[in-house]
Amino acid sequence: MKIKNWKIFALIGIPLLSLLMHLGAFSADLLGVHAWRQAQTQSNIVNFIEEDFNIMNPRRNVRGAEDGIYRMEFPIMQWSFATVYKIFGNHFIISRILTFLISLLTALGFYFLLKYLFNNEIIGLIGAWALTFSPAFFYYAVTPLPDNFALCLGIWAVAIFLKSLPNASWKSTVFSAFLMSLAMASKLPFILFYAIPFGFYLQKIYQRKLLLKDFYKGLIWIGLFLPTLIWYLWVIPTWQGNGIVAGILDLAKSPNELIDILLHNLFSNLPELILNVGAVPLFIAGFYFLFKRKAYKHHLFFPTFLWSFLTLLYFLFELNMIGKVHDYYLFPFYPFLFILVSYGAFWLFQKSRIITTILLISLPVFAFARMQGRWNEADPRFNKVLLTHKTVLRNLSKKDDLIIVGNDASYAIFFYHLDRKGWAFAENRLTPNDLISMINQGAKYLYSDANLVNENPEIKAITGTPIYEIDKLKVYKLNNDSSKKE
Repeated sequence: MKIKNWKIFALIGIPLLSLLMHLGAFSADLLGVHAWRQAQTQSNIVNFIEEDFNIMNPRRNVRGAEDGIYRMEFPIMQWSFATVYKIFGNHFIISRILTFLISLLTALGFYFLLKYLFNNEIIGLIGAWALTFSPAFFYYAVTPLPDNFALCLGIWAVAIFLKSLPNASWKSTVFSAFLMSLAMASKLPFILFYAIPFGFYLQKIYQRKLLLKDFYKGLIWIGLFLPTLIWYLWVIPTWQGNGIVAGILDLAKSPNELIDILLHNLFSNLPELILNVGAVPLFIAGFYFLFKRKAYKHHLFFPTFLWSFLTLLYFLFELNMIGKVHDYYLFPFYPFLFILVSYGAFWLFQKSRIITTILLISLPVFAFARMQGRWNEADPRFNKVLLTHKTVLRNLSKKDDLIIVGNDASYAIFFYHLDRKGWAFAENRLTPNDLISMINQGAKYLYSDANLVNENPEIKAITGTPIYEIDKLKVYKLNNDSSKKE
């Protein structure tokens, strides 16, 4: 089959197959692994629609009686989604669809990245296929997170930069630098993608080939980097209880725990979630052919190696935060991991077409099998009555009533499904004094599945009898008189 035919087949077949495999997920409510982060993101989107469309004022639902403004990453994805919601209405499926479109653009961008890196379209097509059916990427392809958006922008920024080499045009420099800055703004760890242009110009300096126009183009990169830098310099000091910036310097875990996390990521998350079991041999082949074919002599090897090295340092720095479950923290790894997978698959195909073809065909099978359970409504990874009795629970209070919810370690899931705002607690940490203070500030209802809280005599003296009860979840109506019962 000619390259043109392969290209048509891949660029139509990949989106079509991915769409078919995701059909059951589009109609699913917010649930599954990392539902807490999805709830935060979706709440940002909804609050842009319902409260304040100012992109500078992202709001969260855990806010007590305050305005809820809480700035972390620059909310360009959330705000963009909100503009679509304003046109079509508040329907969660919109976030699923938009995220899926972003995932397709990411795979397309990765095709171009590999095409320009290796000057080889087949490697690009293999890369788009392999990335699409990375189990974790497959799951997050319909999961609204800013990480998806940042990865898409970052990959396209690198692809556009690589296309313009060896002499980047002014237009491509501005465009790639803009996308790179926006990727970092959307999610701070994507600052790592700057290693590619930085490494390229550093290499030119070492080779004494840096021209005056290269210096001016470097100023464009710096100029477009500055607004994002200013944003983070402004908002980071306001972050509370966030270990991302401190990283491993905030050693809450013992060395043995860190080693356990490292091994889990190396032998479980990497092969099963990130790469795909079927891609592991191709990944190993990538290392083999990297040395066999002396790819380290490639003119872009140093920038790519620098990118990979800095990303590994990021992984070690954030190891205690990544833990065993935060696989979406590993999004910055995808490009260079799948560069190796694609390179390995291409050259392994020259040695054994049958084995390579079988491995590539197995990728969507393994991805679907590994991730399908993540959209299981019978096991949503939180109290499932929030799904099964959502309408009833919402109708117990009014839209503008402030409520107290718990146990909710996410401080977001209960609020999202109840469509309310207020206070949250976790690990049964709601004292009578806390409850009285919240009531005095305007709390009208308590939604609690925390048995130790519900059965606490001092709490019961304040809340009285629940007005509704389903499984472990009890709902209490509160008023100022309740706070005086004690």
